Amino acid sequence: MKGLVILLASVALCTGSALPLTPGDNSHYVEGESRYVWMPDDNNVAKLVDLQEPVDQVALAENRRGADNSYWLFTRRNPTARQIITNGNALSVHNSNYNGARATKVIVHGWNNNGGSPVNNYIRDAFLANGDHNVIVLDWSRLANQGYNTAVAGVPDVGRTLGNFIQWLINTGGGNWNRVHFVGHSLGAHIVGNAGRQVGNRAVRVTGLDPAGPQWGGNANALNRNNGVYVEAIHTDGRALGIMDPIANADFYPNGGRSPQPGCGINNACAHGRAFQFFASSVRTNHFIGRQCRNLSEAELSSCTGAQLRMGNADLGKRGNGLFGLRTGSNWPF
Repeated sequence: MKGLVILLASVALCTGSALPLTPGDNSHYVEGESRYVWMPDDNNVAKLVDLQEPVDQVALAENRRGADNSYWLFTRRNPTARQIITNGNALSVHNSNYNGARATKVIVHGWNNNGGSPVNNYIRDAFLANGDHNVIVLDWSRLANQGYNTAVAGVPDVGRTLGNFIQWLINTGGGNWNRVHFVGHSLGAHIVGNAGRQVGNRAVRVTGLDPAGPQWGGNANALNRNNGVYVEAIHTDGRALGIMDPIANADFYPNGGRSPQPGCGINNACAHGRAFQFFASSVRTNHFIGRQCRNLSEAELSSCTGAQLRMGNADLGKRGNGLFGLRTGSNWPF
């Protein structure tokens, strides 16, 4: 009997380090305890991430100054053909379609993605259908395609250089912070939080789309409600690839805020991606209506009956506070 107790104790101690065998299945994952988690790459193929993997200090140092990051401008005059704006090069602004009289929408992708990834295209196209905005896509793919822990370690610097770039862009081409909306998915959500912090939290709106969860619990560099005038988070894969706890002025929990999401089955990658799909749909249609919840448990059950607040959309004057639950459909536009 004593030997059995010791064996069971050993199994319990090792559970957090056990290798999960089924690609994409994160049912084993416990935030802050598990060593391994499956994450999708740009082709939605599950990659096993070791959360104890050492940071590549050389790759981190090479990317620290932001020289490898690229800023792509899209407007209704060039809705799909990017114009590259180079930080510090005023001619790249003056020779582009940037117009300081327009609102500026900034989109930031997550790990293992790039400027041409679906998250950017979904949201870019939605914003340009909504209005003739300056849409800036940040491509930080060189660092984003390093190991996960290395990308996490680089998030603050990517965010700071993004904030400095947008400040320079406004100073060079016109515009003001009352018309700037930062939007980031997964690690990109924490990048826009750091960008907002870098510019004194002056951006009128900051939206985090299923902000990345692994390595971000208690992380001082995570997106928070002080990073802009109004900060919103949409949680779709909480307690797995995304953060579950409320971190913004308004936190939305569609379909309980975690996997499974309608139409996804038990698929964390799909649930994680639902956040940017819901947001893109909301920019086009503004049809998602959340109801305020008394607590997180009520949000998970989608049994909230409080005051209404629309989830997502492109409204720069939007304001709200609290936790909000709602149900969506399983297919676009949800």
